[in-house]
Amino acid sequence: MTCAHSLLAENETAFAIDASRIVFGHGALDELGEHAKTFDCRRVALFTDARVGKLEHVARARKSLYHANIDCVVYDAVQVEPTDASFLDAARFAKEGRFDGYVSVGGGSSIDTCKAAALYATYPADFLDYVNAPVGAAKPVPGALPPHVACPTTCGTGSETTGIAVCDVLALKAKTGIASPRLRPSLALVDPTCTYTLPGEVVAASGFDVLCHALESYTARPFAARERKLPRPMSQGANPWSDIGSREALRIAGESLVAAVEGSSAARDALAWAATLAGVAFGNAGVHIPHAMAYAVAGLVRDFRMNGYPRDEPMVPHGVSVVVNAPAAFRFTASARPERHLQAASLLSGARVASDEAGAGAALAGALETLMKAARIPIGLRAVGYGPSDVAALTAGTIVQKRLLANAPRDVGEAELRALFSEAM
Repeated sequence: MTCAHSLLAENETAFAIDASRIVFGHGALDELGEHAKTFDCRRVALFTDARVGKLEHVARARKSLYHANIDCVVYDAVQVEPTDASFLDAARFAKEGRFDGYVSVGGGSSIDTCKAAALYATYPADFLDYVNAPVGAAKPVPGALPPHVACPTTCGTGSETTGIAVCDVLALKAKTGIASPRLRPSLALVDPTCTYTLPGEVVAASGFDVLCHALESYTARPFAARERKLPRPMSQGANPWSDIGSREALRIAGESLVAAVEGSSAARDALAWAATLAGVAFGNAGVHIPHAMAYAVAGLVRDFRMNGYPRDEPMVPHGVSVVVNAPAAFRFTASARPERHLQAASLLSGARVASDEAGAGAALAGALETLMKAARIPIGLRAVGYGPSDVAALTAGTIVQKRLLANAPRDVGEAELRALFSEAM
């Protein structure tokens, strides 16, 4: 006889901790070959974009692989802000190359493209089969993937520690992604010296991605508020493990972001560590409304171009597409977890925020906007080319991001999103 309690939905009582193995510090990139040998790699595909491919980072990676007697074939056609088409092109390269391992050197675009290429080369399928619902079928990755060593050259995306790969679906003009623990890189080699050549604008954009990863993880729906269901989702909600990384990432980024934008090597070292902490945090807790809104902002871009990035086509860099929505989003979510919004504002500003819980949303939004002004980042959706007439399309591109919206501490539907986009203008 089965217990009647098993028929009733119960809230979650446990949380999971998953993370890539990480090597952090100056010179970590030069260890690539020795680490790849531990995975028995003999022939690897190295994914990067055309700009990074010309820098010393890829030369260092190739030299290290050469000295480890590992054959390396470079794919330098990664698209900054990848699309479904660019993912599939990379997958064709991966399948034809018959590689036993993968390396990514670059920002989140290179790392995400490498994840997708390894997936579709190993387990071929229609593109939308693995893509998150409701855009795709959200089929599980069938099995283990070949080893992937991720070597980030920016300080922000955290992709080297997560099982998420994000792209634009061109037909929909919206971003979506593939999420599976099997996509998580086998090893992250985080060498902060790789960030020293970045333009300040790129550091600013990626730095605000760090902040939003930490803020959204810390203010996400608590893991214990979820219905217990196995396997647990990667976006399981705020939990004691993710809280540790989120708080420390906010403290460090609040102290170092502006100096990192201005070129301080020490500050870029610190921001790279904050990015790593925030990546592990949101890889276990998940993000919510600002990132969900960002997918539509990036996907519907018309003519915005940002200094420091390729200017051959319009693009809202990912960190910018997230943070332009963040002040409005956190004003909205603050009533659910005011104490966390106040603490986050204090961590960002470096001082205790003098506000009661009723002012928590305004306090956090204000702390964010102060940093945005100091880092000379666009503030508000108008600054990246949108206006009130775009609210309906932006809302439609966001409401399909169910995995992210379900992680918010407050329920959010179309009416709420329309109000948020209007406020974010």
